Amino acid sequence: MTHIFIVDDDESVRRSLKRLMVSAGYRAEIFSSAEEFLDCVPVDQAGILILDLRMSGMDGFQMQEQLNKLYHQLKVIFITGFGTAPDRQRALDAGAVGFIQKPFDEQTLLHMIQATTAGEI
Repeated sequence: MTHIFIVDDDESVRRSLKRLMVSAGYRAEIFSSAEEFLDCVPVDQAGILILDLRMSGMDGFQMQEQLNKLYHQLKVIFITGFGTAPDRQRALDAGAVGFIQKPFDEQTLLHMIQATTAGEI
């Protein structure tokens, strides 16, 4: 079973994404910050990370840089309400498998997760 990690500083987003992931058959954990995630999850953990781009404290780009340094095994999908085309390109160039603008259709996210777990992305 694919493990989904959700890092977003908006509690309602975290809760709704966790409900969506569980209803789709995934195991999901939520974190309110990059720092909380990095303190709790082992660096060799595999799975998919749904990561908000704009957060207080360490932002999504800084977290992605930290994960890349630690040789993580997580596939990163960014979600953001304030992303730009250069932000999208930066995220993908650094190894993200997806970049979705909020608000987004739940099926778009689920399709991206399914494609990632199937090795299509």
